[in-house]
Amino acid sequence: MGKTIRRGCGLLALLGAACGLAAGQMVPPSDQAQQQVPQQIPRQVPLQAWTWEQVKDRLELNNPTLLAAKLNISEFQADEITAHLRPNPTLGLLSDQIDPFGGPPHGPFAFLLPSATVSFLYERAHKRQLRTESAKKGTAIAISQQDDLERGLLFNLRSAFVQTLQAKAVLQVSKDNLDYYDHVLKISSDRYQAGDIAQIDLDRLELQRVQYESDVQTAMVNLRTAKIQMLMLLNDRTPIDQFDLVGVFDFNDQIDASDGYRLIALDNRPDLKAAVQAVDKAQTDYKLAEANGSTDPTISFDVGRNPPIDLYFGVGVDFPLRIFDRNQGNKLHTKLDITRNEKLRDAAEAQVFNDVDSAYATLASNLTLLRPYKQKYLAQAVRVRDTILFSYQHGGASLLDFLNAESDYRSVQLNYVNLVGSYLTAAAQLNQAVGKEVVQ
Repeated sequence: MGKTIRRGCGLLALLGAACGLAAGQMVPPSDQAQQQVPQQIPRQVPLQAWTWEQVKDRLELNNPTLLAAKLNISEFQADEITAHLRPNPTLGLLSDQIDPFGGPPHGPFAFLLPSATVSFLYERAHKRQLRTESAKKGTAIAISQQDDLERGLLFNLRSAFVQTLQAKAVLQVSKDNLDYYDHVLKISSDRYQAGDIAQIDLDRLELQRVQYESDVQTAMVNLRTAKIQMLMLLNDRTPIDQFDLVGVFDFNDQIDASDGYRLIALDNRPDLKAAVQAVDKAQTDYKLAEANGSTDPTISFDVGRNPPIDLYFGVGVDFPLRIFDRNQGNKLHTKLDITRNEKLRDAAEAQVFNDVDSAYATLASNLTLLRPYKQKYLAQAVRVRDTILFSYQHGGASLLDFLNAESDYRSVQLNYVNLVGSYLTAAAQLNQAVGKEVVQ
């Protein structure tokens, strides 16, 4: 009987093959060609994954605020040209004693007396040099302010970079928690089918899944928001789905003493440098105000004709009598401006110390919280969750014990990721306070 069945199956297989071959021969050639054309797979645009160095270079090239500030420096450099210019000379032409009637025996130009005068202002007390020096120091201040603007934008960029990496890490943790919980639900469903647990226990487990789905969706929204912020700072129009960042999302548990960061900040903070330069410029402006109080003569040269002298040449000097206006107000103003800028410099120095100390305290606090997480809390959370799950599946623990253990594990994982993000943000804040990258 078995042989007969096998022969019948073999015969059916041969008939099926023959029918398929015949059907293939009956298909028109055009239909065969259409069936043989492979389906085109839509081409996917490659994902652009940028590192921190690439993002930083992109900021310097594309950020409109930085580009506008660079134009401001060019404007100050143009003011240097204006400050270095000499006063223009003055040309005067004169024709005297023209007879409009021209009566006999003389013509209208018989007694014409032409003359030409060239005069120029001679600046004393090094006014031109002081103007140029003041303009150059103004350009130096603008450059320092540009560096300070870039320092602030780099902090915003670094914060957005860290937020993106943090959102990616939270999203990965949320997906892992959801996958693990789905695995638990699968086992619990099998136990329910086998009559090992009650319907109410399975329902409570399935209701708890909503929290993990919510975590995933919230993490996805936060990731897109961080990418939008990053693209705005870079002035980039790359679609969000084609843009990504790569970097180390971890912490270094060793930091130097705060005194070292203070000294580095005093040498590198561009806003403090600008305040020091402002005092220097104020002193130059006071010297210029003193020089502007001096008298500048106007020297003139004239040539003409005055019969019976056929041609004459003369030299003249004009001195303004500075009896009332000796630039007293501007002298007092620039002198007071020196003291004002010195006070602003002291305030900027105090602000530097405040920024460094605050950022250092925040960074140290984050390290204090992170060290026990990495040393024991993460491993303990995994061990407790797995142990309670094993006990619950074998009747040694209640459903509430398992749900509490799973919730504790979820909280520990998310807290650790958020603490790493806070550490990296505090490190960026310390770098901003110091004026250079001292903590990676």
